[in-house]
Amino acid sequence: MIPRVSGYDEQPWLASYPPDVPMECGYPSVPLTRLLDDAAHSYPNHIAVSSLGNRMTYRALRETVDRFAGGLSELGVGQLSRVAVVLPNCPQHVVAFFAVLRLGAIVVHCNPLATPDELRAQLIDSGATVVICLDRIAPDLLAVRGETRVRTVVVTSLADGLSRTARGRLELPMMRNRKASMVAEVPEDPAIARFRTLARTVTSARQASLNPAEDVAVLQYTSGTTADPKAAMLSHANLVANCHQIRGWMPDAEPGREVTLTVIPLFHVYGLTMCMLTTILLGGRMVLLPRFDIDAVFDEIDHERPTLFPGVPPIYQALLDHPKLRRHDLSSIRACVSGAMKLPADLVDRFERTTGVPLFEGYGMTETSPVTHCAPLSGPRTPGSVGLPLPGTLARIVDPDNPHVEVEVGQPGELAVKGPQVFLGYWAREADVVPPTLDGWWLTGDIAVMDSEGWFSIVDRKKDLIIAGGFNISPTEVEHVILGVPGVTDCCVAGLPDRYRGETVKAYVVAPSGTVTEDEVKAACAASLSAYKVPKVVEFRDELPHTAVGKALRRMLIAEELAANDDAGMR
Repeated sequence: MIPRVSGYDEQPWLASYPPDVPMECGYPSVPLTRLLDDAAHSYPNHIAVSSLGNRMTYRALRETVDRFAGGLSELGVGQLSRVAVVLPNCPQHVVAFFAVLRLGAIVVHCNPLATPDELRAQLIDSGATVVICLDRIAPDLLAVRGETRVRTVVVTSLADGLSRTARGRLELPMMRNRKASMVAEVPEDPAIARFRTLARTVTSARQASLNPAEDVAVLQYTSGTTADPKAAMLSHANLVANCHQIRGWMPDAEPGREVTLTVIPLFHVYGLTMCMLTTILLGGRMVLLPRFDIDAVFDEIDHERPTLFPGVPPIYQALLDHPKLRRHDLSSIRACVSGAMKLPADLVDRFERTTGVPLFEGYGMTETSPVTHCAPLSGPRTPGSVGLPLPGTLARIVDPDNPHVEVEVGQPGELAVKGPQVFLGYWAREADVVPPTLDGWWLTGDIAVMDSEGWFSIVDRKKDLIIAGGFNISPTEVEHVILGVPGVTDCCVAGLPDRYRGETVKAYVVAPSGTVTEDEVKAACAASLSAYKVPKVVEFRDELPHTAVGKALRRMLIAEELAANDDAGMR
């Protein structure tokens, strides 16, 4: 079988780069900050960032980045320093990201909703010496600082830089969460520095010299859905290439005129590349929301008229379910792009019929910067498929037990990809420094199928497959059936150790109505699935643990079960 490469590889805008710009696998090998510098040169007065009514032009953004970089330099940040950015979607996140890279340092992306233990582990693992965070989590970071290499905690507030009107718009969604607040008290501590002070530094920093193909730009922690999180090393060239590949997927994009509604978090690689970096490559406008709030989303759609709306299935489902959906005009949105988790085909059909906005499913992972596949914006689509490889990306299906062997078209196997977006390896893990195992091919760990036209469909995670009585069972397949039961809003299926069958199938189900029964769940599965796939146990819960972008944490559920069994055995 011939490895598939995308059929829409023409990218004429790449010819606009000067001939002296080095190229890596056909894409510019330049620092990520070049994207911002080019946009500021071409569109200095265009709005780069809009956040709850507060706007910043590309000229102002670049100037603030350079001043903030100067402030970080005075704190000792330099070439190869690691700086943890622990911020939600806000202008400070964009400024901090590019300022760190301006100095040749490395951004360590952390979830601002992470627990102190999770943050401690990532700070220790990365060796970060500076942390940039919201005021409300500064006390947690100060408490664990002694166990890390952190010297300085740079603190900002969501209210910093916002007008009084913008603060009022922010307070409404924040008031719905009692744990959240506009401004939090920060203890007096010599390790504390203020973001706004650094952003006023007189001496601006210049771009540090670096090798884009070899130097790490971002340490991006994996979601940890099947194992402990580890930091993928994404180079400048990896991320620049993926932005251009996404640009190739949008051949009709209009530089200087695109508007991206940014609800998915920038600290996640999907939001980082799809929302921030690609928008800046296009000289477009990022509309930032610090958290998902359906009323705030509608408000921004009304005011900002976005053209691109990346998200995850629960976001699109929430729009469909909202009683005021038809009061809002979504016609400016040219495409919604769903990622991070499987997109149900029926959701696509209902969303497009109701809103008139096309909804596409893409595919990628942290280790691929992240996008590798998506359906083209124009032309036919295959329901349930994640589409074709992006420009410059090769993909094939191999035998999960022998990746040297490709499987027949239409047969399931492990998805392998190859391209300039494939990462450098895992941080501080010597055995994993060279990620590809087969001449540059990255084994994704996902089970997929390629049809005769070269379209790819994801079946499941290789590590998530349940093996019961010698049969392979896809949790996703069982979950799809359970989600079709009226009254069920969420579910996760996992394999638990079983003395006789190896593993047994258990379903964790959320059904707020309280009328769904275990027998109904099992009956629905029995009607659609082979007997060995039907859950032996069904547990109803009020909610399930999820990652920041909505993936159910199957690993966490399994760990809870194993811990409970151990405790029972001890008693």
